[in-house]
Amino acid sequence: MKIGVMSDSHDNLATIREALARFKEAGVERVLHGGDVVSPFCYLPFKEFALPFTAVFGNNDGEWLMLDKLAGNFQGEIKKGPILLELGGRRIALMHEPVLIDALADSGHFDLIIYGHTHDLEQRKRGQAIILNPGECCGYLRKKATAVICDLEDMSMQTLQLGVK
Repeated sequence: MKIGVMSDSHDNLATIREALARFKEAGVERVLHGGDVVSPFCYLPFKEFALPFTAVFGNNDGEWLMLDKLAGNFQGEIKKGPILLELGGRRIALMHEPVLIDALADSGHFDLIIYGHTHDLEQRKRGQAIILNPGECCGYLRKKATAVICDLEDMSMQTLQLGVK
């Protein structure tokens, strides 16, 4: 199973659409969003590309009620983190702020720990877990918009550079 991983999209519809298009092209079955979707209208591309998603609330997500209400209309869900998931036989923790990620990895309970918030692309192994921050989908702070495709079968990662022609 392939998943698309993105975070910190901060209302940038162009990079959200590009990430979802590339996810769809690669055969991604579900998208995990590490927070800071920001506005409910940012779900529209998820409907357009018919990609189900799970998102976690970030510190810039102010419209919690509408984000929650609309997520269900677009094959998705958004919850307060951390969210614990099992996909493709892998145990995944999804959160926005990188709280206790090393302790979670050291627990041995997770194969993949995903977070956002820092806007910095990070991929590292600790124990049996891969810790992943897909970087910022928006490209506003770091001037580099990124997302990641993860193949849960072999835990391989492909970093996508967005907004580059």
